[in-house]
Amino acid sequence: MIEKTYPFTEKLIANALHLAQQLHQALIHEADALKKIQQAELIGTIADSKKQLVAQLDQLNAQLTQILATEKLPNTPDSVKEYFKSAETAGLPTAESAHNWAQLMHICSECKRQNEENGASIDVLSRHTRRSLNIIKGKPESANTYDADGSTQSDHHTSPLISV
Repeated sequence: MIEKTYPFTEKLIANALHLAQQLHQALIHEADALKKIQQAELIGTIADSKKQLVAQLDQLNAQLTQILATEKLPNTPDSVKEYFKSAETAGLPTAESAHNWAQLMHICSECKRQNEENGASIDVLSRHTRRSLNIIKGKPESANTYDADGSTQSDHHTSPLISV
């Protein structure tokens, strides 16, 4: 059975690698845009691109899951290595696909790291924007401090910067 599924698996992994590389580039581009002022439209465009790439990668993952299931293997990185061993035993050339798989796993790891960094940057920017809007609107911003006896107290600052 592996003789029938392996050519499709080779293409699947190559396509997934290409998409993961595009996703990684989009994440790097997003990180650069987050460092610049007034890039909201660009960041939105990048977010849309990322969604499409992730959807395509999810689709390829579903196909890989089906292929592994035909070989009675779960969808795990170790199972893919077992799949390659079975293909090799069947006399199929696996070097290029195994290399692409290793690259794919590395790029996916890099994508995860970059996405977490971008998420942290977005969180900081969001909190800063929210704080700035609250100051402009005169909404109270509470600062928790401690009294001399160690009990907490909240100071509320309520002077609007602009009156409408």
